[in-house]
Amino acid sequence: MFTSGIVAGLLLARLAECAIPLALAPPSNASKPILDSFVSFSIEFSSFPDFAGNSGNPNTFSYTLLKNLGELQGSNPIIRVGGNTEDYATFNASQEEALIGSFNFNRSKDYPTTISIGPSYFDSYSTWPNFTFLHGFNLAKNGTVGYDTLVSTVPLACKALSNGKLAYWELGNEPDLYKTSSQGPVRPAWWNETDYVQEWLNKTRIMKQLVQENCPEVITEGKFKFYAPNFGGAGNSLNMIRTWNAGLDADNDIAFIDSHNYIGGATQPGVTLQGTLMNHTSTVLSVAKHLNESHLLANTGVGLPYILGEANSLYNEGAPGLSNSFGAALWGVDFNLYCAATGIARVHMHQGTNYRYASWQPVQTVNETLGTKAPYYGNIMVAAFLGNLTGSNNDVSISDLELGSPYQNAYAAYVNGRLERVAIIQMRAYNTTTTTTTTGTGTGAGASGPGPRPSETFSFQLPPSGTGTGTNKGSTSASVVKSVGVQRLMANGSDAITGITFDGYSYNYELAQGRPVVLNNVTRNEVVQIAQNGMVTVDVPWSSAAILNLHY
Repeated sequence: MFTSGIVAGLLLARLAECAIPLALAPPSNASKPILDSFVSFSIEFSSFPDFAGNSGNPNTFSYTLLKNLGELQGSNPIIRVGGNTEDYATFNASQEEALIGSFNFNRSKDYPTTISIGPSYFDSYSTWPNFTFLHGFNLAKNGTVGYDTLVSTVPLACKALSNGKLAYWELGNEPDLYKTSSQGPVRPAWWNETDYVQEWLNKTRIMKQLVQENCPEVITEGKFKFYAPNFGGAGNSLNMIRTWNAGLDADNDIAFIDSHNYIGGATQPGVTLQGTLMNHTSTVLSVAKHLNESHLLANTGVGLPYILGEANSLYNEGAPGLSNSFGAALWGVDFNLYCAATGIARVHMHQGTNYRYASWQPVQTVNETLGTKAPYYGNIMVAAFLGNLTGSNNDVSISDLELGSPYQNAYAAYVNGRLERVAIIQMRAYNTTTTTTTTGTGTGAGASGPGPRPSETFSFQLPPSGTGTGTNKGSTSASVVKSVGVQRLMANGSDAITGITFDGYSYNYELAQGRPVVLNNVTRNEVVQIAQNGMVTVDVPWSSAAILNLHY
């Protein structure tokens, strides 16, 4: 008979064979140090007054949620105000209301497509202290109305964003869709990259002259810099490389190469939570198009960082039951960390009033309840995993641990060259609202209540003392790591839209208007044991995520 000691030894040996090795120092696939404000947001132009309020009635709920993220990542999210409605907005100097919008449900049921803003629109930039912004200017509108809108709003924007509120500038939303938009083309079929570049240069030069006249400090401080070209993605009617080669940055005023990304469409056939969002392969394929563009630009000598200035789960504002679910929060963690690991310099998650994929609903409407939504908890976990990104002593790089499965992935965070954290995202669907169990390997693979919730066991080989490779799986040397704490992202299932926590905290509006509140019925301060050979094993329930915090 085997003794208990022999059984334990055999078990440890078996775990060591399938363990995921961790390196103490950043491996070759680790990213460059992550820029500050990696977790940032894009807010729909027509929704910004709802999200921010105004000086007489600031939206403190939005401000609280944003500050939570800023405290975790060491700098506040950068707020881009734009989206489709930036290119529908015209200006009326005599209008008292901040924004007047008319809906055409044949074009969009989610936002107005005829918009007039007045001077008071810019008052919304006064409500969030210590935040920086991009104001999106209308490029699509030509003629007298378009010109008058541009020359009237540039001075108002630069003055509203004085005193440290200006991040960057933006002109036009997704011009690569201008001649193919389902909401109506705004450029002729022959309009090409050269035409776009000439138009963009003409208008940005007008903007610069207006800024020089009204806010000269912006020029002298070197802050007349753009996110551009703000394309809707790769493979649309304008090509990123040809656009750059046509002279987009002829004036050397672009700070970031900006493109947008959605994993799929809200009404696309075959879109599912498991097959489309809770699916690492889907994320890899989606981001690959941007990585290809980034590499092609770099090969031509373009050394600017590449960002996603607008991104979220499913375009057309998301789908109910998918984009507003806990599964979408798990997707958000995997998507953002994969972007960070592969060199995407910053991600602005897009928001809008009544949008299904929104991280929070800023105001009460007939369509949606004021409150914190499931995707926000994914934002929180990403910010917590990245940690403080500011200052010379906080160089954070991310390594993809490449688990080789569509249903799970893991990432390592290195701070100043040393392994500090590991994130695990378990994306097999566990649903609470159905009773069928499917545990196959297809896109429907998963399980559902009310039966026991399956878990996945992850084993990591910590670096042995005195080495930094972490590849010696059979080592019996004591690990340099002394203890490992666990923070979990949890809900009752992937289809849950409420009852979500990170590290035992709820950010619900009903509890403390978005401030973190510890729930007594959720496990916190969990510590996992380190085996004598440096092995750490942790169980992660299906449809959940965890961060392992290493203490030396």
